[in-house]
Amino acid sequence: MSRRTKIYEGKAKILYEGPEPGTLIQYFKDDATAFNAEKKGTINGKGVINNRISEHVFTRLAHIGIPTHFIRRLNMREQLIRQVDIIPLEVVLRNVAAGSISKRLGIEEGEPLPHTLIEYYYKDDALGDPLVAEEHIACFNWASNEEMHDISSMAIRINDFLCGMFAAIDIRLVDFKLEFGRLYDGDYSRVILADEISPDGCRLWDMTTGEKLDKDRFRRDLGGEEEAYREVARRLGLLNGEDNSPGEVFDLSHARSRLRGPPPLKK
Repeated sequence: MSRRTKIYEGKAKILYEGPEPGTLIQYFKDDATAFNAEKKGTINGKGVINNRISEHVFTRLAHIGIPTHFIRRLNMREQLIRQVDIIPLEVVLRNVAAGSISKRLGIEEGEPLPHTLIEYYYKDDALGDPLVAEEHIACFNWASNEEMHDISSMAIRINDFLCGMFAAIDIRLVDFKLEFGRLYDGDYSRVILADEISPDGCRLWDMTTGEKLDKDRFRRDLGGEEEAYREVARRLGLLNGEDNSPGEVFDLSHARSRLRGPPPLKK
């Protein structure tokens, strides 16, 4: 399928005009950014892995009745998606304290929260995606009360499902980001899940070792980013090969040694 007009390019994806009205082609890049793009880099193969993981997650969510923009995967890096009007909010669900909430509230990273917390951030890179309350959302009409009810209901259901899905493969879903959009049918619109769900927008910790299997490895200069992303895909059963045995344990120290190269020869 030939590409058409570029519609939008973000930090991790490019959107192209789709083959039919109301569709887009979503291309996953290897670019990695952190701290509102203040830190930039590349994770080799990230786009391929994220495309595959997001396809898997969105497909499973559709099976439990969550409406999404995903139609089908086209190739290693591209998906066909429904065109939506993105609601300018990042919806963050937190199960365990980590990242900004630990810094803001002085909660030790790794502390389980009393219950799942939903936070809303206004999507504006120039402002640093500020945390906002539902009163801000209503005041500035970013989403209606009915839309917010649908968003929060879907977000909680998605969190419950993903926590179980990842726990089954020995991964703790610490927190993650969702985005939603309006799908129009004439004058009527409904809210559906959009964007992606992948290690780029989730904090995923190994339940046994506590090792980070997400973009925090890039944010914190931990190394082993490519191996961590691949490990998530492997546990989800999305990779083929001899190393895809269910009982294999991910050894990040080995991954880091591979990144550094062989040890120097002794004289």
